[in-house]
Amino acid sequence: MSARKIIHVDMDAFFASVEIRDQPSLQGNPVAVAYYGPRSVVTTASYEARAFGVHSALPLRMALQRCPGLIVVEPRMAVYREVSQQIQQVFHTYTDLVEMMSVDEAFLDLTHPLQGPASATLLARQIKHDITARTGGLTASVGVSYCKSLSKLASGQQKPDGLTVILPEEADAVTAALPIESFYGIGPKTAERMSALDVRTGQDLRRFTLQELQQRFGKVGQHYYNIVRGIDERPVDPSDDRKSVGSEDTFESDIRDLQLLQQTLGEIAGRTAARLAHHHLAGRTITLKIKFANFQQLTRQITLPVALSTPEALHRVAVMLLTPALLQGRAVRLLGITVGALQDADQLPAQPALFQDV
Repeated sequence: MSARKIIHVDMDAFFASVEIRDQPSLQGNPVAVAYYGPRSVVTTASYEARAFGVHSALPLRMALQRCPGLIVVEPRMAVYREVSQQIQQVFHTYTDLVEMMSVDEAFLDLTHPLQGPASATLLARQIKHDITARTGGLTASVGVSYCKSLSKLASGQQKPDGLTVILPEEADAVTAALPIESFYGIGPKTAERMSALDVRTGQDLRRFTLQELQQRFGKVGQHYYNIVRGIDERPVDPSDDRKSVGSEDTFESDIRDLQLLQQTLGEIAGRTAARLAHHHLAGRTITLKIKFANFQQLTRQITLPVALSTPEALHRVAVMLLTPALLQGRAVRLLGITVGALQDADQLPAQPALFQDV
């Protein structure tokens, strides 16, 4: 059986790039997309802003300290969704097997394309060209490989506007040489734990058996075992039949400050709301996920009488769930928001005033 041809498309600094496209005077300047307010965090930063250390989930006040000349633009989610639809139209020109991960990220299965050359690399190059032409100049970074995890890894290697290919016969050498923190799902804290085990590259991690990794890291040990061996049989799933929609952030440094955690929840709520909007969904069950520095994980959940979908509403509920009593002064390494009990947002009445403002 021949190898699959999977590509991962990741738009470059998507929200910021749309704003720069629509306001040419912003070109070449450090730009951040963020809501204004004392709890605001950066949603997306242009590459000029990233040179100053400005990145997503960074509190806006800190972003302005790092980059005094930063130009802050409020998000226009409706515009981003419209551009996302244009990009999806490009995808569906080449395949029906499109799995949208968010408004600016997708997997495509090009094993049997609807048109174009048989080469996935040539198809990826054509898709990049079509996206730029269709969206008025926006660029995407694309990874090409035989599975989802390696194509996603590849797409991040040459940002922005990159195209990276990992062939089946190259996968072993590529994954062996990569720094451990380059792999999806291995954040700074996990990399630190692995470093204590003298694990710094994919090759180092391969020394451990599946049982040893599961003993040390729990269920996620299976993921670590597979990812450094290029094992990933997950299909590209175009289905919109979702039971939940969510987003989460793993922090570069553990956070204890409650206000900073609340600010970060605002950015996570914004991304979650964007994904809900993309699928025209709202949900009544809101789940807050917390992982502490010691890797203990807790969830807190509430089911409401009305379905929510806006970033403000999701943020308000998440902040309500994130109590000092729950934290007990402990350092947090990950926060996440998941929305369940999903309904068609187009069939719902307007959200009540209680959930309109943070």
